[in-house]
Amino acid sequence: MLSRFFPNFRTDLVVDLGTAVTRVGLPGEGIVLEEPTLAAVDQSTRQILAGGCAVGHLAQHMVGRTADSIEVAEPVRAGVVADYEIFEAMLRHFFAKARPSGSWGKPRVLVTIPGDITPVERRAALNSTYRAGARQVLLLSKLKAAALGAGLPIAEPVASMVCSIGAGSTEVGVLSLAGLVSTHSIRAAGREMDQALADYLRRHFSLRVSRQSAERVRIEIGSARPLEEEQVRQIRGTDHVSGLPREALVASEQVREALEEPLEKIIDAVRVTLDRLKPELAADLMDQGVVLCGSGALLRGLDRLIAERTGLPVRLAEEPGTTVARGALICLEHLERWQALLEPGEYHG
Repeated sequence: MLSRFFPNFRTDLVVDLGTAVTRVGLPGEGIVLEEPTLAAVDQSTRQILAGGCAVGHLAQHMVGRTADSIEVAEPVRAGVVADYEIFEAMLRHFFAKARPSGSWGKPRVLVTIPGDITPVERRAALNSTYRAGARQVLLLSKLKAAALGAGLPIAEPVASMVCSIGAGSTEVGVLSLAGLVSTHSIRAAGREMDQALADYLRRHFSLRVSRQSAERVRIEIGSARPLEEEQVRQIRGTDHVSGLPREALVASEQVREALEEPLEKIIDAVRVTLDRLKPELAADLMDQGVVLCGSGALLRGLDRLIAERTGLPVRLAEEPGTTVARGALICLEHLERWQALLEPGEYHG
């Protein structure tokens, strides 16, 4: 009744929990907040700095530039809440920032979670989101959200395959009749690619670089297959022996060599998922193919490499980094139709 007179009385929110980035969406408005999943914390008190506001972009600017008494914490790892108190404080700040001005009352929140989450981790996501200010918490598998966001016909009796490559994990799944019929999840994703590149530079260049520097080089010149025109980039770090600052020129061929192992793990995850399918569903994929999403899927040539190694057509979702969040918004906006996709149980405040 109150919502008739006060349109912003209650607000529904979507939260796509990512290891690297958290996205918050409003039904009817789309994604309204996209910030790093980071918080700058005082080591002695375990409190977030700046009155609880040193999160997201502000905390990202502090990475590698703080005193030993300050830690830039990552409260979410592989899509799972790892530090409850910091996560709740960070999420509380994101809620306040994302909600429309004039809104009041606690929101209903739909949270995306990995498919391989344990019952304890699922309960932690529910409890933490509630304590951050939600009145009701709904959970949705990232794979189902990704399939919705990619526009796949998941409600039909035909196989739809999605491969979501995030920062902390890669999830591969096949859906039919709104259910997951085959899934596989691994920890190899964007972060492992960056670490593999950092390790390569230490071994071959005797150069120690931060993960953030390795990530920049991977994004700028990294690829899964040879480029038409190979490139080079300058990267800065410290000499592994002397400890002094130094620069080095890195070629795209070398970046590609460094990424071979994590990419092979991702391709193996796709193969394992396919091996578990019934012949009828596997046959569907010869036409339907595989849809790639997640920020890790933006690596150049990755779609063609997976197509070559699996024999299936592979395409990149539109705006792959936001596919999961957009699918979660579709689910919440049309909850009557897609309620069956939600994970069992919900948390009411």
